Amino acid sequence: MLHTLLLIIQLFCAVGIIALVLLQRGKGADAGAGFGAGASGTVFGARGATTALSRATAILAAVFMLTSLTLGYLSSHGSAAAPSSSLLDKLSQPPAAAPAVTPAPHVTVPAAPSAPASATGAKPATPAPPGASGSAPAAGSGAGGTH
Repeated sequence: MLHTLLLIIQLFCAVGIIALVLLQRGKGADAGAGFGAGASGTVFGARGATTALSRATAILAAVFMLTSLTLGYLSSHGSAAAPSSSLLDKLSQPPAAAPAVTPAPHVTVPAAPSAPASATGAKPATPAPPGASGSAPAAGSGAGGTH
């Protein structure tokens, strides 16, 4: 619960710092005042924007730093009873022994009985050669075979 709360605070601080840094005028902005860029500084007064934005950025940066340190501490010392799950710790541990495989019991399956060909009196079946009598005529040929 505390871990999730700190992550949410850190996310808002990061987005806030990005927004505040983008809102601030750089030191080279005074050179652009001759071209009409100086009008954007009159919203907060002559020096009010610089001081307020800088102070807010510094506060958010301090909160971001504190949440980072707290999250780092919680991740390393937060749950002492839980096993370590870092990649280096997993690689340093020996692999778990594979379970012993027991062989299947030897079962004999009787072969299917085969009847001898002479007992039935029949010959083994062989396919008929192509063009033998009783077969259908080839496609495209007439009844007499001539056109």
